[in-house]
Amino acid sequence: MADDYNFLDDWSLGEEEQPTKEATPEPDEQPTVKRAHRRHAACIELSERYLYRRAFSEVSLLDILPKDLKEGHSVHCITAGDVDSLSYLKCVLRVQNLDHLLFSTWCMLAEDILQFDEWLTKGRIKKLDAYVGEIFPGSYKVEWRMLKDLFERHQCGRIAVFRNHSKIYAGIGDRFAFGIETSANINTNPRTENGCITIGRDIYDFYKTYFDGIVSFE
Repeated sequence: MADDYNFLDDWSLGEEEQPTKEATPEPDEQPTVKRAHRRHAACIELSERYLYRRAFSEVSLLDILPKDLKEGHSVHCITAGDVDSLSYLKCVLRVQNLDHLLFSTWCMLAEDILQFDEWLTKGRIKKLDAYVGEIFPGSYKVEWRMLKDLFERHQCGRIAVFRNHSKIYAGIGDRFAFGIETSANINTNPRTENGCITIGRDIYDFYKTYFDGIVSFE
Protein backbone atom coordinates (compact mmCIF):
# COMPACT_ATOMS: atom_id res chain seq x y z
CA MET A 1 0.00 0.00 0.00
CA ALA A 2 1.36 3.44 -0.86
CA ASP A 3 2.77 5.51 2.01
CA ASP A 4 2.25 8.96 0.50
CA TYR A 5 -1.31 9.41 1.70
CA ASN A 6 -3.52 8.46 4.61
CA PHE A 7 -6.87 6.91 3.76
CA LEU A 8 -8.65 8.39 6.73
CA ASP A 9 -7.26 11.88 6.02
CA ASP A 10 -9.00 11.73 2.65
CA TRP A 11 -12.21 10.30 4.03
CA SER A 12 -14.60 12.66 5.85
CA LEU A 13 -16.77 11.10 8.50
CA GLY A 14 -20.41 11.28 7.59
CA GLU A 15 -22.79 9.67 5.20
CA GLU A 16 -20.78 9.47 1.98
CA GLU A 17 -17.97 11.19 0.14
CA GLN A 18 -19.46 13.43 -2.52
CA PRO A 19 -18.96 12.06 -6.05
CA THR A 20 -16.78 14.02 -8.45
CA LYS A 21 -18.01 15.47 -11.73
CA GLU A 22 -17.26 12.12 -13.34
CA ALA A 23 -20.58 10.81 -12.06
CA THR A 24 -23.92 12.30 -11.15
CA PRO A 25 -25.08 11.16 -7.73
CA GLU A 26 -28.38 9.40 -7.43
CA PRO A 27 -31.09 10.89 -5.24
CA ASP A 28 -30.29 8.38 -2.49
CA GLU A 29 -26.64 9.47 -2.46
CA GLN A 30 -27.28 13.13 -1.62
CA PRO A 31 -26.18 14.37 1.84
CA THR A 32 -28.84 14.66 4.49
CA VAL A 33 -29.08 16.15 7.94
CA LYS A 34 -28.65 13.41 10.50
CA ARG A 35 -31.41 13.26 13.06
CA ALA A 36 -31.72 11.22 16.20
CA HIS A 37 -33.76 8.04 16.00
CA ARG A 38 -35.34 6.01 18.74
CA ARG A 39 -33.09 3.22 20.01
CA HIS A 40 -35.63 0.41 20.37
CA ALA A 41 -37.08 -2.35 18.28
CA ALA A 42 -40.31 -4.28 17.92
CA CYS A 43 -40.79 -7.75 16.48
CA ILE A 44 -43.77 -9.56 14.99
CA GLU A 45 -43.57 -13.21 13.94
CA LEU A 46 -46.31 -13.90 11.42
CA SER A 47 -45.53 -17.52 10.56
CA GLU A 48 -43.05 -20.28 11.14
CA ARG A 49 -41.35 -19.61 7.83
CA TYR A 50 -41.22 -15.80 7.55
CA LEU A 51 -40.10 -13.39 10.24
CA TYR A 52 -40.64 -9.63 10.10
CA ARG A 53 -38.59 -7.22 12.19
CA ARG A 54 -38.18 -3.51 12.78
CA ALA A 55 -34.94 -1.89 13.90
CA PHE A 56 -33.80 1.66 14.59
CA SER A 57 -30.08 1.06 15.08
CA GLU A 58 -27.47 -1.54 14.28
CA VAL A 59 -27.43 -2.61 17.93
CA SER A 60 -31.16 -3.33 17.92
CA LEU A 61 -30.85 -5.16 14.60
CA LEU A 62 -28.21 -7.46 16.07
CA ASP A 63 -30.45 -8.05 19.08
CA ILE A 64 -33.70 -8.83 17.28
CA LEU A 65 -32.45 -11.06 14.47
CA PRO A 66 -32.63 -14.73 15.45
CA LYS A 67 -29.29 -16.33 16.26
CA ASP A 68 -30.66 -19.70 15.19
CA LEU A 69 -30.97 -19.05 11.45
CA LYS A 70 -32.79 -22.02 9.93
CA GLU A 71 -32.68 -23.54 6.46
CA GLY A 72 -35.48 -22.23 4.27
CA HIS A 73 -36.32 -19.28 6.51
CA SER A 74 -36.33 -15.61 5.47
CA VAL A 75 -36.05 -12.70 7.87
CA HIS A 76 -37.47 -9.44 6.48
CA CYS A 77 -36.49 -6.15 8.09
CA ILE A 78 -37.34 -2.48 7.83
CA THR A 79 -34.83 -0.14 9.44
CA ALA A 80 -34.67 3.56 10.23
CA GLY A 81 -31.37 4.19 11.95
CA ASP A 82 -27.63 3.63 11.66
CA VAL A 83 -28.14 0.35 9.82
CA ASP A 84 -26.53 -0.55 6.51
CA SER A 85 -26.15 -3.76 4.56
CA LEU A 86 -22.97 -4.67 6.44
CA SER A 87 -25.05 -4.86 9.61
CA TYR A 88 -26.86 -7.90 8.23
CA LEU A 89 -23.59 -9.60 7.37
CA LYS A 90 -22.40 -9.10 10.94
CA CYS A 91 -25.41 -11.13 12.11
CA VAL A 92 -24.31 -14.06 9.96
CA LEU A 93 -20.69 -13.79 11.10
CA ARG A 94 -21.82 -13.97 14.70
CA VAL A 95 -22.71 -17.63 14.17
CA GLN A 96 -20.31 -18.90 11.50
CA ASN A 97 -17.14 -18.24 9.52
CA LEU A 98 -17.47 -18.05 5.75
CA ASP A 99 -15.69 -20.16 3.14
CA HIS A 100 -16.86 -17.76 0.44
CA LEU A 101 -18.65 -14.42 0.29
CA LEU A 102 -19.55 -12.18 -2.61
CA PHE A 103 -20.85 -8.68 -2.17
CA SER A 104 -22.41 -6.26 -4.63
CA THR A 105 -22.79 -2.53 -4.00
CA TRP A 106 -22.94 0.71 -5.95
CA CYS A 107 -20.37 2.27 -3.62
CA MET A 108 -18.81 1.77 -0.18
CA LEU A 109 -16.84 3.72 2.40
CA ALA A 110 -13.34 3.44 3.82
CA GLU A 111 -14.22 2.08 7.25
CA ASP A 112 -16.24 -0.73 5.66
CA ILE A 113 -13.24 -1.79 3.58
CA LEU A 114 -11.18 -1.82 6.77
CA GLN A 115 -13.83 -4.08 8.33
CA PHE A 116 -13.50 -6.58 5.47
CA ASP A 117 -9.72 -6.38 5.89
CA GLU A 118 -10.07 -7.31 9.56
CA TRP A 119 -12.37 -10.25 8.82
CA LEU A 120 -10.01 -11.59 6.15
CA THR A 121 -6.99 -11.19 8.44
CA LYS A 122 -8.74 -13.07 11.24
CA GLY A 123 -9.89 -15.84 8.90
CA ARG A 124 -13.58 -15.07 9.36
CA ILE A 125 -13.88 -14.89 5.55
CA LYS A 126 -11.66 -17.12 3.43
CA LYS A 127 -12.60 -16.08 -0.10
CA LEU A 128 -14.15 -12.75 -1.09
CA ASP A 129 -15.45 -11.40 -4.41
CA ALA A 130 -16.43 -7.74 -4.83
CA TYR A 131 -18.81 -6.25 -7.41
CA VAL A 132 -19.02 -2.44 -7.53
CA GLY A 133 -20.70 0.20 -9.67
CA GLU A 134 -19.08 1.85 -12.66
CA ILE A 135 -18.79 5.14 -10.74
CA PHE A 136 -16.70 3.64 -7.96
CA PRO A 137 -13.13 3.89 -9.37
CA GLY A 138 -13.56 7.51 -10.49
CA SER A 139 -15.80 8.97 -7.80
CA TYR A 140 -14.48 7.09 -4.76
CA LYS A 141 -10.78 7.10 -5.59
CA VAL A 142 -9.44 6.61 -2.07
CA GLU A 143 -11.81 3.72 -1.36
CA TRP A 144 -11.01 2.20 -4.75
CA ARG A 145 -7.28 2.20 -3.93
CA MET A 146 -8.04 0.67 -0.55
CA LEU A 147 -10.20 -2.07 -2.07
CA LYS A 148 -7.58 -2.97 -4.68
CA ASP A 149 -4.86 -3.05 -2.02
CA LEU A 150 -6.98 -5.36 0.15
CA PHE A 151 -7.38 -7.87 -2.68
CA GLU A 152 -3.71 -7.68 -3.65
CA ARG A 153 -2.56 -8.35 -0.08
CA HIS A 154 -5.01 -11.13 0.73
CA GLN A 155 -5.25 -12.70 -2.75
CA CYS A 156 -8.80 -13.58 -1.74
CA GLY A 157 -10.82 -13.33 -4.95
CA ARG A 158 -11.70 -10.82 -7.62
CA ILE A 159 -13.08 -7.30 -8.04
CA ALA A 160 -15.48 -6.57 -10.89
CA VAL A 161 -16.60 -3.10 -12.01
CA PHE A 162 -19.74 -2.88 -14.14
CA ARG A 163 -23.02 -1.05 -14.51
CA ASN A 164 -24.21 -2.19 -11.14
CA HIS A 165 -26.76 -0.89 -8.65
CA SER A 166 -27.60 -4.13 -6.83
CA LYS A 167 -27.00 -4.57 -3.11
CA ILE A 168 -26.40 -8.24 -2.46
CA TYR A 169 -24.40 -10.61 -0.26
CA ALA A 170 -24.27 -14.33 -0.97
CA GLY A 171 -22.12 -16.67 1.04
CA ILE A 172 -21.55 -20.13 2.40
CA GLY A 173 -20.02 -21.16 5.68
CA ASP A 174 -19.55 -24.11 7.98
CA ARG A 175 -23.24 -24.10 9.02
CA PHE A 176 -25.35 -22.77 6.13
CA ALA A 177 -25.47 -20.86 2.86
CA PHE A 178 -27.41 -17.60 2.58
CA GLY A 179 -28.34 -14.54 0.55
CA ILE A 180 -28.84 -10.99 1.82
CA GLU A 181 -30.80 -8.46 -0.23
CA THR A 182 -31.07 -4.83 0.87
CA SER A 183 -31.91 -1.41 -0.49
CA ALA A 184 -28.83 0.04 1.21
CA ASN A 185 -25.32 0.42 -0.10
CA ILE A 186 -22.38 -0.50 2.14
CA ASN A 187 -22.55 2.78 4.04
CA THR A 188 -24.33 3.96 7.16
CA ASN A 189 -27.12 6.49 6.80
CA PRO A 190 -30.25 7.53 8.70
CA ARG A 191 -32.73 6.66 5.96
CA THR A 192 -35.35 3.96 6.05
CA GLU A 193 -34.00 0.88 4.26
CA ASN A 194 -35.30 -2.64 3.74
CA GLY A 195 -33.37 -5.88 4.01
CA CYS A 196 -33.91 -9.62 3.85
CA ILE A 197 -31.77 -12.58 4.94
CA THR A 198 -32.68 -15.91 3.32
CA ILE A 199 -31.05 -19.15 4.45
CA GLY A 200 -30.47 -21.81 1.82
CA ARG A 201 -28.06 -23.15 -0.77
CA ASP A 202 -30.38 -22.28 -3.66
CA ILE A 203 -30.18 -18.51 -3.15
CA TYR A 204 -26.40 -18.65 -2.77
CA ASP A 205 -26.05 -20.62 -6.01
CA PHE A 206 -28.50 -18.27 -7.76
CA TYR A 207 -26.43 -15.16 -7.06
CA LYS A 208 -23.03 -16.83 -7.40
CA THR A 209 -23.90 -18.14 -10.86
CA TYR A 210 -24.98 -14.69 -12.00
CA PHE A 211 -22.04 -12.73 -10.61
CA ASP A 212 -19.49 -15.32 -11.76
CA GLY A 213 -20.59 -14.43 -15.28
CA ILE A 214 -20.00 -10.67 -14.92
CA VAL A 215 -17.26 -9.28 -17.17
CA SER A 216 -15.51 -6.38 -15.45
CA PHE A 217 -14.75 -3.03 -17.09
CA GLU A 218 -11.30 -3.23 -15.47
